[in-house]
Amino acid sequence: MELAAITQWTFMQEVPIPQDVAALLVQGEQPVAAFKTVRDSAVFTTKRLIVRDAQGITGKKVEVHSLPYSSINMWSSENAGTLDMNAEIELWTRAGHIKIKTGRGVDVRRLDMLIAHCVLNAH
Repeated sequence: MELAAITQWTFMQEVPIPQDVAALLVQGEQPVAAFKTVRDSAVFTTKRLIVRDAQGITGKKVEVHSLPYSSINMWSSENAGTLDMNAEIELWTRAGHIKIKTGRGVDVRRLDMLIAHCVLNAH
């Protein structure tokens, strides 16, 4: 039985860490890597994954998702095939199932290792 993802994000390419993410970090938390999403960015920190989603026509309204690594129970990665251009990462968390699709500008194996490093070092 396959459960539908409760949340789905698309990471287009790795980008420099946005300067304004500092306002979202707690003491001792450091940004590690960032990815461009369809409308904003996702930032891996030493403690969590922060996904910002600009909304509305102007994009001034921003929804921020924060996923602590300690809530990730399991993950899987799937590289892109011949006909399927997108690779995927799936996360099973205490909050539910999350799917991350990747664009051509993202190395899914690097993303998998980034998640492994963050999750396994968070415990």
